[in-house]
Amino acid sequence: MRMLKALSAARWNFQTAAHLLNRAGFGGTPEEIAKVQKLGLDGAVEWLVDYEKTPDAMKAPEWAEPDPDRLKAFQEAREFRQKLNSATPEERQALEAKRREMRRVQQRNQGQQMVQLRGWWLARMAKGPRPLQEKLTLFWHGHFATSVQKVKDAYFMYLQNETFRRHASGNWLAMLKDVTKDPAMLIWLDQAQSRKQQPNENYAREVMELFALGEGHYTEKDITEAARAFTGLALNRLEQTSDYRPAGHDDGEKTVLGKTGRLDWEDVLEQIVAQPQAPKFICAKLWTFFAAESPSEELVNALAAIFRKHDNQFKPVLRAMFRSEAFYAEPVVRTQVKSPVQWLVSSARLLERELPPAPVATNMLANLGQNLFAPPNVKGWDGGVTWITTNNLLERYNLAEALVYGKNQIRINADNKALKTVANRLNRRNAQPTLVDADKLVGNEDRKSRSALIASLERRFLQAELKPKQKQALNDYLNSQGELDSHDILEAIRLVMSTPEFQLT
Repeated sequence: MRMLKALSAARWNFQTAAHLLNRAGFGGTPEEIAKVQKLGLDGAVEWLVDYEKTPDAMKAPEWAEPDPDRLKAFQEAREFRQKLNSATPEERQALEAKRREMRRVQQRNQGQQMVQLRGWWLARMAKGPRPLQEKLTLFWHGHFATSVQKVKDAYFMYLQNETFRRHASGNWLAMLKDVTKDPAMLIWLDQAQSRKQQPNENYAREVMELFALGEGHYTEKDITEAARAFTGLALNRLEQTSDYRPAGHDDGEKTVLGKTGRLDWEDVLEQIVAQPQAPKFICAKLWTFFAAESPSEELVNALAAIFRKHDNQFKPVLRAMFRSEAFYAEPVVRTQVKSPVQWLVSSARLLERELPPAPVATNMLANLGQNLFAPPNVKGWDGGVTWITTNNLLERYNLAEALVYGKNQIRINADNKALKTVANRLNRRNAQPTLVDADKLVGNEDRKSRSALIASLERRFLQAELKPKQKQALNDYLNSQGELDSHDILEAIRLVMSTPEFQLT
């Protein structure tokens, strides 16, 4: 297809290889980019897209399994309620105090597990062997936008994250089916409370509007009927799994998107995916995430045709996208604002340093506006230029300094005494900064002249040239120093990371 014509071999170079790594993953060092360049375009795309061929030995968090004490906890809760019903006013007061303390302990444990879960996922992004799989997992997290603030269960959030990872580049219908019955989603969009006597329409609406079709491609009647079809899906909190309960399902005749019958939830999802709009909607979302906003109708149709031809599988679409001239076109390259996650993970990779400790990294991302597992609403993060505000940009510059100079400190802006206590304890633990190794990033050859040093920093951190104003400011700083030492190199790196160009990828 003309719109998806493959990039010519003559245009495959260090810059285009870097662009592919930046968008299909989280960037790379000059050495990593050179390895990808050596693979050639087809080899590089195959390595990224066929990621299951690369072994992945990264383990799940230790607590990420069904809770063996779940039944005991349910029994204790039942006994507690019985005691509460028959208690005297004095006994009731003591029992209520005990219940509040139990909730505080539970909330604290959940909070600790969520910090660990965020740190675990960030480590997968920064060090995992399958960059595209993690980038896709991040895409699906934003697409299905489920928040722990309502789910209140770290294990359920882990399960959903693994669902996204398992189906990341697979079949669209299989993904939708597993997401629909996912425990976190059942809670997030209230499907767990839906009954045939009173169907809840939240999930029926969002699966059409936000997940699979977009506004204007369904009717309110479709939502009402689909909600009836979704009844029967339930949550088994004891087993920590989803359930299908036929007794709770509305088995009557329904009509959804033109199909009539005694439809159940799988019938509805199959009908949604069969709509002509379905491949266009999800392919446009993928292009927007990986390439650029507002793809042309011709481009979307070309991607959708590949999607349909290959039975709604994402791999062929991704392969065509990453090989296409359009993906490497001037309006696409280095025009995307880095999300906070992209900024943090790629910065750590470029600096060849460890990510900050999980509580510090979590706080950084929250301050930058992208708290993982806690999107702002059902639409997820808006992305693009909305990532950049005056405050957020200043925060990026401050955090760039912290990363370069190894200051793993937490700053709590909110007036929260408990959070500040935790932050102070962690800050004392991380009081000794660990500097980035300047000698590892900049060799002796690149220090022989100011111009050579600047070119080296541009190649590593931008894969492009600084704007004249920024380059002059960097040159003025270097010329103001004597013989350049490691501190001067680190300061130069900090200055590059504090430019508008570094905020783009």
